[in-house]
Amino acid sequence: MPELVKSADGTSTAYDVAGTGPSLVITGGAFNTRHSPGELIGLLAPHFTVYTWDRRGRGDSGNTLPYSVERETDDLAAVIEAAGGSVFAYGHSSGAILTLEASMGGAAMSKIAVYEPPYAPDNLAAMAGVQSALDAGDLSLAALNFMRGTGAEDPDGLARSPWWPSMVQLAETLPHDLALSGDGIVPVGRLAGIRVPLLVMDGGSSPSWAANAARAIESAAADGTRITVEGQGHNVAPVALAPVLVKFLR
Repeated sequence: MPELVKSADGTSTAYDVAGTGPSLVITGGAFNTRHSPGELIGLLAPHFTVYTWDRRGRGDSGNTLPYSVERETDDLAAVIEAAGGSVFAYGHSSGAILTLEASMGGAAMSKIAVYEPPYAPDNLAAMAGVQSALDAGDLSLAALNFMRGTGAEDPDGLARSPWWPSMVQLAETLPHDLALSGDGIVPVGRLAGIRVPLLVMDGGSSPSWAANAARAIESAAADGTRITVEGQGHNVAPVALAPVLVKFLR
């Protein structure tokens, strides 16, 4: 059973803990729950006390309405408080934006690492079909439209995969991910307020938006560093990611 912590609006947020060492909170992106980091948790657990959590509306966490980015950053802040009040933080995809937003909002993070926060203005038009599909009650189409909008390779093939049903179950939270991406423009002015070391990563096999966003974030942050993880796309392999995180955070 997960641990539970209450957010500022009373929402119950579920999290798991593994490993020993300084606290590291991992925040996942679209279609992710606290279980999604999988192998990455085992690779990091010898070095850190790893906290993974169910974002609002997912897994064992609540979903107090209406949704707002501020409410979800409060959820992350509550997990950080449960993890000791000041942590290392890693976020992937929309979870990377959520991590950055929480830091800009004052959450206590001593070092931050993010992988491919989806600031991608050219993808916005393609995402328009997500909400219309949800409004029609078609969760599968909403998930498929989202994957098509990201430019993912062979989204129709993904829809025939064994893990597709679990993705469809989380489709109602896709507007949360889209709200985090906003207009797709990197908020360079606000990012300048992050004063702790910030590592932004992109994959060498990823589309151009990932590198563009990483360069902008590196330039905007007071102490920013960019690393391209060669041979990786948006779904970065744990064995490629873990050594980069350990080196930066420790």
